[in-house]
Amino acid sequence: MLYWAVVFFLIAIVAAFFGFGGIASASAGIAQLLFVIFIILFLVVVFMRLMQGKAP
Repeated sequence: MLYWAVVFFLIAIVAAFFGFGGIASASAGIAQLLFVIFIILFLVVVFMRLMQGKAP
């Protein structure tokens, strides 16, 4: 999922460079949403791992 966030971020950068404001803002919004979902899932997995009591 982090891969897709980076891909949409790069699309937003390229679109902004060429002057496509609508595409750039939509891609940036998608990238931001995917990044937030990734962080939430990462924290849930870390929390679940800590609750199991196993060493990393």
